[in-house]
Amino acid sequence: MKKNKTFKKLKAYSLTEILIVLAIIGILIMLVLPKQTGVVAQAKAIEAQNMLSQLYALETNYFYRFSKYSNNLEEVGFVHEKTISEGGQAVYQITIVEASTNSFRATATALSDFDNDGVFNQWEIDHNRIMKETVKD
Repeated sequence: MKKNKTFKKLKAYSLTEILIVLAIIGILIMLVLPKQTGVVAQAKAIEAQNMLSQLYALETNYFYRFSKYSNNLEEVGFVHEKTISEGGQAVYQITIVEASTNSFRATATALSDFDNDGVFNQWEIDHNRIMKETVKD
């Protein structure tokens, strides 16, 4: 007995058609990617805002106890997460710029340039809890 092998021809896409579709997808991704950089920068800015809000609360607490603001992060109880330059996750470096009996001002400076333009994002908060972006990236 002889078995008769018959093959059905399957309808499929050619390699050229697949490559054209992949090229179109790549072009669309390249068009969308620059617009996503702003979204990433905004998401990372939330980190700065949260850390500055936490520092504001600690400074206010310190002010109520000692009737002055402190220029020392450890003194107020602020624990800074390891930054990306130290092998950690934090993208912003928090510093107290000035502190006196009546006021304080602190900044959060990005350690990473989000859009590679040479400008590093910076946020600032003061004793009135006024938070503003002083340097846009």
